[in-house]
Amino acid sequence: MTHPVMFDDDDPLLIRLRGVVLGFPGAEEYVSHGRPNFRVKKNFAVFGGGEKIDGGHRRVDSALLVKVEESEREALDQDPRFFSPMYYGPFGWRALDLADPETDWDEVGELVDASYRLTAPKRMIAELDAR
Repeated sequence: MTHPVMFDDDDPLLIRLRGVVLGFPGAEEYVSHGRPNFRVKKNFAVFGGGEKIDGGHRRVDSALLVKVEESEREALDQDPRFFSPMYYGPFGWRALDLADPETDWDEVGELVDASYRLTAPKRMIAELDAR
């Protein structure tokens, strides 16, 4: 089953996110389930997702989904800017809506860096650290 594309290639938030994400060693973008995914062997970031709410769901096309250390999840779950994305949340992922005008892009870089380090091969992490 082919999923419909759920993003615009010209979305300024996606363009800015690509500038962050694709700077990591070996990072590549591909489309899965209609959304941009970023990986180095395994996914470490996704643009767009959804959240279960009140028996339904809310689509958040401008969300950044990242894998989060177990020790960090509780703090992010207490932060109203973050949510547990459908399908990914039970596997340690959290999401932040980049459409918020108060988005701190330094924080976005830190979230992506942490997610990358949880999924990338050791040699790629060593290459990142050597930069």
